[in-house]
Amino acid sequence: MSLAFLGTSEFAATVLRQLAGSDRRPELVLTRPDRPKGRGRRLASPPVADAARDLGIALKQPEDVRTLVLDEYEHVVVCAYGALLTEPLLSHPGLRNVHPSLLPRWRGAAPLERAIMAGDTETGVSIMGMVAELDAGPVYLQEVEPIRPGDDYGALAARLETLSTRLLLRAFDDAPLPREQDPALATYAAKITAEDRELDPDTPSPHNALVVRALSPHIGARIGDLGVWRARISGESVAPATVEIRDDRVLWGCAGGTLELLDVQPPGKRRMPASDYARGHR
Repeated sequence: MSLAFLGTSEFAATVLRQLAGSDRRPELVLTRPDRPKGRGRRLASPPVADAARDLGIALKQPEDVRTLVLDEYEHVVVCAYGALLTEPLLSHPGLRNVHPSLLPRWRGAAPLERAIMAGDTETGVSIMGMVAELDAGPVYLQEVEPIRPGDDYGALAARLETLSTRLLLRAFDDAPLPREQDPALATYAAKITAEDRELDPDTPSPHNALVVRALSPHIGARIGDLGVWRARISGESVAPATVEIRDDRVLWGCAGGTLELLDVQPPGKRRMPASDYARGHR
């Protein structure tokens, strides 16, 4: 079986590594071009490009996928590629997309983050066909994964990466029949913006705690210029929109409650335990 793999993100890189360790090792990897990254704006490769080089798999980084033809490959797997595919690739009979949600819920760019932010108790992985409309193709396989109390993005993503690989291998072996999605049930997981990262003092503390979990450890929430990586609901009382330091604890007030910040990142500094921040800002 010949297989080409398209992906970009860290999630996709983990799925690629797991596939490469199976009997369905990809022969070609395609990812996005290198882009400037970080404060220094140095050119950096996508995680999938780094993984392909480590694995010794042929790599291409096309600027434009609109003319991409992969007819020589029996199967084409797409996982968090980050660009809309068009014809002629959409007509490839072996084209399958890995999407970490229970489609049609959470179509779009940030399904894990949006599921946690919404307080969903479960999510999952869908193996789907691809059509021109975003994440609207037929579903071949789908499996539920509970969102556990306290799960952050990192913990949930790790389980969904493994589930994604297992479902892909099942899809290759069993050739399941597709079922169409019900568009009336569709919800959309928009890309995370700077506004999404900002914790809201007018929003109840349980929701703000969900935002912190949804954005850790890869993006991070913020209170002004203070990064917030871990937090929990506190029973103490602090005025909304106020950061207070009590002993070695950092507390932030919001509507109907308080968050205790556990890991923070001051501007221009590294991530640190909130107790270290508190000792320096009493």
